[in-house]
This record gives sequence, C-alpha cells and structure tokens, in this order.
Amino acid sequence: MLLLLAMSATAQPKREFRGAWIQCVNGQFQGLSTQQMQQTLSYQLDELQKDGANAIIFQVRPECDALYASTLEPWSRFLTGQQGKAPQPYWDPLQWMIEQCHARGMELHAWINPYRAKTKGTTSLSVNHVAIQHPERCFDYDGLKILNPGIPENRDYICAVARDIVTRYDVDGIHMDDYFYPYPVAGVAIPDENLFRQNPNGQQTIGDWRRQNVNFFIKQFYETVHQAKPWVKVGISPFGIYRNSKSSPIGSQTNGLQNYDDLYADVLLWVNNGWLDYCVPQVYWEIGNRAADYDILVRWWAQYASARPLYIGEDIERTVKARHPANPERHQQEAKQIIRDQLPAVKGSVLWYAKAAVDNVGNYGTMLRQQYWRHPALQPEMPFLDKKAPKKPRAVKALWTNDGPVLFWTAPKGKQWGDVATRYVVYRFAKNEAIDIDNSAKILTITDQTFLKLPYVNGQTQYTYVVTALDRMQNESKPVKRTVKL
Repeated sequence: MLLLLAMSATAQPKREFRGAWIQCVNGQFQGLSTQQMQQTLSYQLDELQKDGANAIIFQVRPECDALYASTLEPWSRFLTGQQGKAPQPYWDPLQWMIEQCHARGMELHAWINPYRAKTKGTTSLSVNHVAIQHPERCFDYDGLKILNPGIPENRDYICAVARDIVTRYDVDGIHMDDYFYPYPVAGVAIPDENLFRQNPNGQQTIGDWRRQNVNFFIKQFYETVHQAKPWVKVGISPFGIYRNSKSSPIGSQTNGLQNYDDLYADVLLWVNNGWLDYCVPQVYWEIGNRAADYDILVRWWAQYASARPLYIGEDIERTVKARHPANPERHQQEAKQIIRDQLPAVKGSVLWYAKAAVDNVGNYGTMLRQQYWRHPALQPEMPFLDKKAPKKPRAVKALWTNDGPVLFWTAPKGKQWGDVATRYVVYRFAKNEAIDIDNSAKILTITDQTFLKLPYVNGQTQYTYVVTALDRMQNESKPVKRTVKL
C-alpha cells in the first residue's frame, strides 16, 4: 500500500496541527527546583518552536492531582516529590506554560488522565485526595487505583475538575489520553461485577455496560467544557487500534489490544456523535509491524474517523529505530510522513514525546525544522465550533521608525468570541509575484502583535505584504495588501 516512497514530502499544508506531548509521569521534573524546571521547559519550548510545533499538550493531572493551583485536588508528587506539597518557590506550572506557549505562537492543551487515581509508583496519597476522601468510589487494579466509571458521582467529579481548569485558565484545549478502564492484566479481573448486577442500566453484558459508562462520561465531559468556554477544544488520544478485523467487519487488519473490547472505549461513537473536537490515535508502531502495521492503521483511521479532525500520534524513538521499507540505510520518518500526506483526512500529528524531538533523536527534529515543518502553519479549521471569519485588519501601513521600517495595523472590530481577532498572519511576496495566501511558504509569521519590523534592503526593493486576522478558532479574514519598498 505504500505509494510514492521515493518522492520528497516538501509541499506543506497551510493548516496542520503540529503537536508534542510533554509528560510528567516519567519523572523528568522531580528533584528540580522551580528555576530548573522553568529552564528545562523554556529550552524544550524554544527547540520545539524552531522545529515548527504549533501546539503543546502538557500533562497537568496524572493521578487525580494537579500541576496547577487547585482547590479540588492536591499538588502532584510528579512536581514536588510529595503529593499535596506546593512548589517552593511557589509557581503555577499550567499558568506559566500557557503564557510561555502563547508567547511563542503555540496553543496549550491541558492534558488530564480522567480515571486514574494512583499510579503504581505512588506510595502515599494526600488527605484531600479523592481516593482518601471517597475510597468507596475507587477500585484497585494491579497496583493502580481507578475511579470507578460505573459510579455517576465520578463522572460529575471529573467534569467539575475540567470545568475548574477551563474556567480559570486560558487553555486552548483540554486533552484526555488512552486510559479509560485499565489496560487488562492476565488473570486480574476488574472488581465491578456486583455494581453491574445492581444496576445494569439496560445492558445485557458487562462489556456493553462498561462502554456505556464511558460513553456517558465522554458526552458529559464534552458538554461541560463547551458550556464553560465554547472555543476550548476537546481532544482524546486513544490507543492505536479500535478493533481488529477478527472482532468486527470494519476492524483493521491487525492483531493487538482493542479500544472497544479491552479498554471499553468506543472511540468511533465519540467521533461520529461529535463528542470530541479532535482525535489523536496513538499509532506508535513501525511500518511493516506484523501485529499493528503503521501503514494499515493510519489508513484505517483516515477512513473511519474523519468526522472530526484527525491527527496521528507519532512515536519518535520507534520511528527512528525502524528501517525505511525501501531503503534500509534510513529510518522511517520520511516514509511515515508520505503516508500521512497522501491522506486528506489526516490534519496533523502529535509527537511522543516532546523531549525526543528536543534531543533530536535520529535527526528527527532537524528534519522537522528543515523540511516537514519548515514554514508556519495555521490550526486546522473546526467549522462545527465556529466557521465565521473575523473582519480584516484596519489601517495597514508601513512607517519608518527609529528601529527602521515597521508594518503596523489595527485590530478589526468584533463583539462575540468568534468575531474577535486574536492573532494575525503576515505574508510576503516579491515584485510581480502572484498573491497566493494558500502558499504556506509565503507566511512570514503568525503573531498576536499588531506590528512587524521589516528588513531594510536598499530602499529600492519592492515587496507586497499581506495581513489577515485570525479568531480563536483561526478562521481567517479577507486579506489586506500593502506594497512597500525596502
């Protein structure tokens, strides 16, 4: 099924989600002072900005705790080393990350794990932790504590946490990963049989009942976020296989763990019912994997999950360890990129994980910044949330200042959240060059400022600058052109 593997993927879409996950559960922040953690994150963000990333998915709630100031849940041990202990010197990592990402032209999506209340490595919980306050609402499973999805109060609780984040922080998205019911361990049963028998809620099997529990939660979660702030995007990153073909006529030609059957996550139902705004299946395998071939899976998701924007979760380390199917001297980054480029339903990718790109494992980051993500990109459109573009920028003009020539403009008028300009795109074209704002190579910058310093040449070189306005959903206004001699 691989096509055009010899061609170089140089053309870049104007709109593309270019994300990276920054996780805390790997312990990368433990033992760091506030200053050291900020320095670490600043360096990562700087390098990701150079790579071309336009969105960061930052883990803020790994086990019913918080990497932000919360009155509902305790501070995370993955931040301070002890659950419930505030960082010293005090700071709010989520607020800080929002400011840092926005300053670099990136979106910030707050990543939460919905049901996991304790990871295996956690030995003590804070007195105000939900598993201490309400042990009857949790169950133990293979060293984990899980908020029981069959208890409605847990849905309400998680949604209250999400509402708190969205209401108090200027996040661009809120993101869930692949942990719903726990990953199955051989010989270990989920202890919810009695709860199912007490209230099957119209379901005949415990599997259908568990799926229904999660479906109820996803719908409630989506509605909660959008009632609080209609522009905040809800994203979910499921395990990379929905169902195998041996389990379903529409299943993929794979042989691995299944969202629907093993994690009780009916991802296609969520996509097709519009209970999420984007989907990022974790397709972490290599091209040619016998159990789960990357090529097969990306095409499957593009075929069946395109009712909402589809981004592909990319494992950098596995990609650079695997050999290119047509050239064993190279790894699979280019081959995977070409597969995604062939599929119009794929609107971007998310890198697992950010530090691997920052460390430039296998030259992956260099290839992003020099080729695949070389030019800036707008976010994919989401007309189901908002499709009305803002008005165009006003009073666009070039003026000579003490710092040299500067292009200035004024924000357009807008009253509703979907009408207000929040960022601007500036394009540049040479003399006699056709104006084509669909060409991403002509984007100079995407900025929240209302001015841009221009490069002086000799006072005789003519350029045409084009400025457009973007709203919160990055709908783009009509262009305004100005010709300038530099």
